[in-house]
Amino acid sequence: MKQNTLFLIKPDATGRNEIGQILSKVEENGFEIEKLKMFKMDEELANKFYAEHVGKPFFASLSEFMRSGKIVGAMLSREDAVLKLRELVGNTDSTKANLGSIRAVHGTSKGENSVHASDSIESAKREIGLIFPE
Repeated sequence: MKQNTLFLIKPDATGRNEIGQILSKVEENGFEIEKLKMFKMDEELANKFYAEHVGKPFFASLSEFMRSGKIVGAMLSREDAVLKLRELVGNTDSTKANLGSIRAVHGTSKGENSVHASDSIESAKREIGLIFPE
């Protein structure tokens, strides 16, 4: 079944001008870009987007990182989009990600792993609504 999912290119990757390379990899793997925008995350959006992490020891540094530069947000679609995108992006810790995955190629650490991909259909719906509220 065709699904939508959310994909973010984080400030570390946008700051290295890797947007085109990353989006090409996504399209090469059968994803259609339905919506696309570049934006800066503010504190309010960071708190809503990462609501489940508010109060955890790493939240402050995560929020600061996500507010540190430009982000590219994409609503992607394809069959089994959530699962297939998670496979394509690889492990959250880029040093443990499968070779060839986006995080293995572009990420530098667990904290600066270049991309975000929704982890469930429910999360995708919630996150798409936050990034593309129109």
